[in-house]
Amino acid sequence: MKRRTFVSGSAALAAAGFVSTTAQAASIKPYSWDLNPPTDTRENFIAWGKSRGEDPVFLGQRWDRFQALVRNKDIWGQATIRAFLLTPREEFSAINPAIHKRAYEHAFLDIGYGVTMSGPHVQGRMTNVIDVKRGEKVLEIGTGSGVQSAYIANLTENAYTIEIIAPLAARTRGLYDKLIEKGYTEFKHIKTKAADGYYGWEEAGPFDKIIVTCGIDHVPPPLLQQLKSGGLMVIPVGPPGAQRVLKVTKTQGADGSITTTREDIYGGKIVPFVPFTKLEGDKIVGTHNR
Repeated sequence: MKRRTFVSGSAALAAAGFVSTTAQAASIKPYSWDLNPPTDTRENFIAWGKSRGEDPVFLGQRWDRFQALVRNKDIWGQATIRAFLLTPREEFSAINPAIHKRAYEHAFLDIGYGVTMSGPHVQGRMTNVIDVKRGEKVLEIGTGSGVQSAYIANLTENAYTIEIIAPLAARTRGLYDKLIEKGYTEFKHIKTKAADGYYGWEEAGPFDKIIVTCGIDHVPPPLLQQLKSGGLMVIPVGPPGAQRVLKVTKTQGADGSITTTREDIYGGKIVPFVPFTKLEGDKIVGTHNR
């Protein structure tokens, strides 16, 4: 299989429509694992984020969505709460003026190329379910807007993400680089690749956790092989437009045999995702559904 690659740095920024200027120099206080946003009151959180250099309007929206996530039990772990509160969704929705101010809505938002930016509730629950620990290797299939890996970058230094649509992969890589320049240095934790995610990232594996953000009717064998024994994967499985999000746990016996257990993280609720598409040469042709 031929895999596509893309440039990074200034070339990717230009390709993605971003221009590096002095005005875009770092304006956010650089990342630290000791950063702990307040979780007591909306006012304290906004004041904290504003002192870091963030927009108070979006900070207020982030806090309000965080409260909704907790009420709906879509986020519960302290590490994942911290990751959500530190992730500027508005920076990732800015690529489309029509959705920029809708970054914190409970909705899937159009980011072009026929794909969407998943809503915060789905992303919050999927991220919380895999329970990422610092130092673990995490692979995401379907970079899209970049938000999901942005969350993961606040949980571990080892985030890997694959996008099949080469121009989208280049645009998102350019956005990460732009945000790193702005001061969001946690995005240095993200390694990106333009390729067919069905085959994973073998040379970077094995992975402790895998998160798949596109729907398919089976668990891809290459991804299961690249998941460590005892590792977790979250993946939407089912027919087109009718997936159920599964938590898959892998166990490998002494004889090399592999067994898996599956748990529906929504208790049977259907959650539609964009399809898990297939790459043939340089063209996306159909899906990986059997």
